[in-house]
Amino acid sequence: MDKVASLQAFVKVVETGSFSEAGRQLRLSRSAISKYVGDLEGSLGVQLLNRTTRHASPNENGQLYFERALVILSEIDAADQAVTHLQSAPRGLLRINAPMSFGTLRLGPALADFMQMYPDLQLQLVLSDDLVDPVQDGFDVTLRIADLESSSLIARKITPMPRVICASPDYLEKHGAPSHPRDLRDHVSLTYGFLLTGNQWKLTGADGEHWIQPAWSLCVNNAEVLRDVAVSGRGIALIPEFIAADALRKGGLKAILKDFWAPPLTLYAIYPPTRHLSVKVRLFIDFLVQRFGREVDAQGN
Repeated sequence: MDKVASLQAFVKVVETGSFSEAGRQLRLSRSAISKYVGDLEGSLGVQLLNRTTRHASPNENGQLYFERALVILSEIDAADQAVTHLQSAPRGLLRINAPMSFGTLRLGPALADFMQMYPDLQLQLVLSDDLVDPVQDGFDVTLRIADLESSSLIARKITPMPRVICASPDYLEKHGAPSHPRDLRDHVSLTYGFLLTGNQWKLTGADGEHWIQPAWSLCVNNAEVLRDVAVSGRGIALIPEFIAADALRKGGLKAILKDFWAPPLTLYAIYPPTRHLSVKVRLFIDFLVQRFGREVDAQGN
């Protein structure tokens, strides 16, 4: 029995919940994955997985073995890297998940530069505003702009993402510009309601903190849509500055309530909890920190 291959197959089945998906990600047939896991269970004399026709999940023995197997495979990977990373550039497939707007507006040029630095890497980028499971979906790095809930995954802060309260000049001419957060209760808002704070806006000024839950006419999980609807004069939006920047510059949107600020969101890189980070993942995350941290410094934020 190839113990390392069996461990890799078992770990991938637990991570994906599927023999077929594990085979796809490891580029093996479903039958090969099943044989590896079966050999492993046979050598141990215990069953590790609960199986149905469509799903596989670890039992109590399997969960314990999975946690130890992760450490073992991580140590093997670290040993390989220790003797090869000084002589060779990172190579192989790097699977990345990122939010749609950040991916289309900011990530493309950064990826192009990263690809030039490491030409032997293959990058697979999946853009989605859904809260994907990085482990189950097989991503090496997941980028999120959010307030993170507690998780077994490891999150590294890349950079803060400031937000701006804004509306179109047409909307402000028709409805007036609010001068204080409490005035927002008399306005229609366009909200991104998928944060931990829901549809509440927290604004801070010289007179302290204000929690406002304005009436909303649109709640959506994509801030580019909020920007476009705000430009059309349909309400007041609280959106990341990088999404509003072009419309603010061209006059389609106007920043309001400038004496108050909303806490910035944060761009995080999330990855599975292994003891040793692979070279390609570490290099990519370090690159993002340097790239986007430098952009924030250049903007004076």
